[in-house]
Amino acid sequence: MNTMELLKDKLKETGFKITPQRRAIVEILIKNTDKHLSSEEIYDLVRVDCPEIGLATVYRTMQLLDDVGVISKLNLDDGCIRYEICLDKEDSHNHHHLICKNCSKIIEVKEDLLDSIERQIQETYKFEIMDHDLKFYGLCEDCSK
Repeated sequence: MNTMELLKDKLKETGFKITPQRRAIVEILIKNTDKHLSSEEIYDLVRVDCPEIGLATVYRTMQLLDDVGVISKLNLDDGCIRYEICLDKEDSHNHHHLICKNCSKIIEVKEDLLDSIERQIQETYKFEIMDHDLKFYGLCEDCSK
């Protein structure tokens, strides 16, 4: 099943329909899975094929997609919330971000670097960890040269 079908099923499960505007927004997210887009960036991209869409519709749709659990919000300390598709909650838990302080490039670290630390915290403090957020700041390979 492709990503669009999974998203449509998830929205149906929660009582929502995939309107043409929501479909256009989701298509932009799917086409840009390697990026961490803000609502404004999504709006700019969606308007190319859907010029009648409003920024408020994008904001509402992003909130809806977050509420039903198909996207993750990312705060990368750049003044705006960014998003990425996250259909599998287990997968969303397992990556971190490297942020270049010079060019603002965002690199995803796919490995979960905190598994052993999480186990230790859970055992020591009897605290059930549901998620974590880890960001490293520095210079990317290009800016280090």
